[in-house]
This record gives sequence, structure tokens and C-alpha cells, in this order.
Amino acid sequence: MLLKDKIAVVTGAASGIGKEIAITYAREGAKVVIADLNLEGANATAAEIEKTGAQAIGVAMDVTSEAEVETGMAKAVATFGGIDVLVSNAGIQIVAPVDEFEFTKWKLMLAIHLDGAFLATRAALRQMYKQGRGGSIIYMGSVHSKEASVLKAPYVTAKHGLIGLAKVVAKEGAKHGVRANVICPGFVRTPLVDKQIPEQAKALGISEEDVIRKVMLKDTVDGEFTTVQDVAAAALLFASFGSNALTGQSLVVSHGWFMQ
Repeated sequence: MLLKDKIAVVTGAASGIGKEIAITYAREGAKVVIADLNLEGANATAAEIEKTGAQAIGVAMDVTSEAEVETGMAKAVATFGGIDVLVSNAGIQIVAPVDEFEFTKWKLMLAIHLDGAFLATRAALRQMYKQGRGGSIIYMGSVHSKEASVLKAPYVTAKHGLIGLAKVVAKEGAKHGVRANVICPGFVRTPLVDKQIPEQAKALGISEEDVIRKVMLKDTVDGEFTTVQDVAAAALLFASFGSNALTGQSLVVSHGWFMQ
């Protein structure tokens, strides 16, 4: 078990990518904290994990709330005794052209993706530094951490920003044995992506089939969506890697959509 007795906090883990990462970590021996705005969903994921014999709890966490992040992270520490891995995964998507984008929605996007990552990181680092046994901070970026697409200005801006945050955390955390890295998935068929398909079809004036074939998957090597399992495998690599040799990096998992 690659994460035996490690304590992992995964935000946005009631569904989608976050849920698969939590399940993968539990399978590898971690005690997992399912942090999500949807407490009912978080508890359901935790219960699903516990049925396998692993340990998990659900906590309510609006990552844009300093108080909720601090409370949720404190509950993780009180329940399991520390934090070894943070996966900052919580996110949403809103699509619109820049000239039509509502400022309140812009601020919401940046608050969830960037403020949320900062607040969770700060709380995790304080605990990791105190523990003195190192740790791993993992950010859920995107191919849009590297590339741009129309209609996604705040998302692209935020995902680029996560790479900058990870690099700073990698430098500051090194002396404490704390690594920071970013996973950059391509399009993963989650509810978040399913919601985008009709929205983009309407905005671009094309069919939903063309959104999938000509927009989302047109630059992949095989016309395939990235899977939640693909992303979870990358998250496991970053969580279990044993030294500062792998820190401050961003790993693209996109079926070749973006090649570095």
C-alpha cells in the first residue's frame, strides 16, 4: 500500500475526480477526509469507502470560506491525527465570452479555484510544518493551466494561477519536506463537463456532438476523454513520491491534447 497510514484531505470529493482520488487513496491505505460543499454527498462517499474496510470521514467545506476551511481541516486533524496529503480539487465551470462575463461570476470562479486553494494550502502547511514529517500538496489544474480556450477566461486564469502557487509552495515547503505539484487533466467526462457541452453548443452555434468531437477532443491523439481513473493515478504518484525530486511540477494527463 503506497499510502499506508497517511492522512489525506481531498476537497470537492463528493463526486467526479475528487471522489475517484479519495477512493484510490483509501485503497492504497490512506485515511481520507472527504471535504465538500455537499455534506450529504461527502458522507455518502465516506460511507462507500468505509464499506471496503478503509477509514474516511465527510466534512462540510465551502473552500471560499476561511472559517469553514479552518474548521474542516481541524476536524481532519482531530479525527485522524494530522494531514499528510492535500488535494485541492474543488472547482466549478461557467462559460461566456469575456465581453459578456458577469463580474460576480468572475469573482466566484477565482474565489473557488484560487482563494480556495490558498486557504486549504495554508491550513495544510501549518499542520505539516508542525508535524515535521513532510507532506504533499496537489492542485487540480487543467490543460487550461497551459492553454487557453474561448469562453473560459476566469477558468483559464485561475488554472494558470495554480501553477504559480504550486511553484511558490514547492520552494517554501522544501525545507520541511513538503512537495507541491499540479495535475493538468484534459476533458474528463464528469457532470462538470457534461454541463458544458450544451452551453458551448449554444454559445458556439454548433451541435453538442461537434462540441465533443471538434472542440473538446479534436487535439487528442485518440479522440478519447481522459478518465477519472487516469487523473487518480497521477494523484497517487504525487502523493506517494518519496522526495523533493518531484516538486514544483505540472503533469498533463490529456491523451496528448497538450504536449510539453
